[in-house]
Amino acid sequence: MPATDPVIVVLQLTGGNDYVNTVIPYNNPLYRDNRKAVGIPDNQIMHLDKDYGIPHYMAPLKQFWDDKKLAILHGVGFKDSPRSHFRAMDIWHTCEPIKVGTEGWLGRVAREFDPKKENVVTTVSMGPSLPRSLVVQGVPVACVAGPLERYVAPQKYSSTVQYPNTPIARKLKGIAQVHFADLGTRIFYCDHSTFDTHAGQNPGHGNLWTAVTEGIDAFMKDLREHKHADNVILLMFSEFGRRVRDNGSGTDHGAGGVAFVLGEKVKGGHYGEMPSMKPEHLVQGDLNPNMDFRSVYSTILDKWLKVNPAPIVNGTFEQPAFLN
Repeated sequence: MPATDPVIVVLQLTGGNDYVNTVIPYNNPLYRDNRKAVGIPDNQIMHLDKDYGIPHYMAPLKQFWDDKKLAILHGVGFKDSPRSHFRAMDIWHTCEPIKVGTEGWLGRVAREFDPKKENVVTTVSMGPSLPRSLVVQGVPVACVAGPLERYVAPQKYSSTVQYPNTPIARKLKGIAQVHFADLGTRIFYCDHSTFDTHAGQNPGHGNLWTAVTEGIDAFMKDLREHKHADNVILLMFSEFGRRVRDNGSGTDHGAGGVAFVLGEKVKGGHYGEMPSMKPEHLVQGDLNPNMDFRSVYSTILDKWLKVNPAPIVNGTFEQPAFLN
């Protein structure tokens, strides 16, 4: 029987994903007014409901939405966004928006799970570098930078699922293989880049999301085929959204963004609302965040991972109810 302890997979959309071209307010005239160059044509938008749609290149997510397994978290961010990739990502990783943090939020979780450091694969990061969110002094993290068989292959892996030949799909396949091995891994981390679409956003943004969503589709099919899906949720986030008005070829650094949580135990739907696109409500031309990112973490920590959120995220925050 597969292990049943709750597992989190974090997929970092590195570079600042364009929120309003990801969850499109297709009936809002301000969308067309501000997106003369990079706006998604109406015939390329898949409607989620009467207010929002996703671009056709994110089509694999539609099935999870229809099955009520996908939560869309609107306006996620923090006050006074620095619009710097490094500082913004640092804030997301350490939950320290004022000072420079020294401990990653998931590293703290790993310490809670395995205080005696008995399992060196409690946390697995797919990639050569160690994300700051996983860093806590004395807490081991396994970074997998090459073919998985070089590191761990205790069970013969076989699957009918064909993963795309993309970097993110290979990372997700690696996560599935480790998860199936029942090694006690509770935290998985991977990333895909770069969503920093200052220029050439079309078709660049579409290519990025095609890779991500096709990879997720294969990953979830694999988990379901092996009956390992029920105890997994996947969190997708980016360090900030992008400017409301395009720059003629792309979009510049913004503030408020969107996050997604996907899984069998997710209560699908919209959480929060897209911040106003009216000029008088923008902050330096950007959507004003209206959901603190630590609220997203707090729900996951409390309702899924069953750890006290306050010492992990450095405070108490409202918890959107996206988990059953």
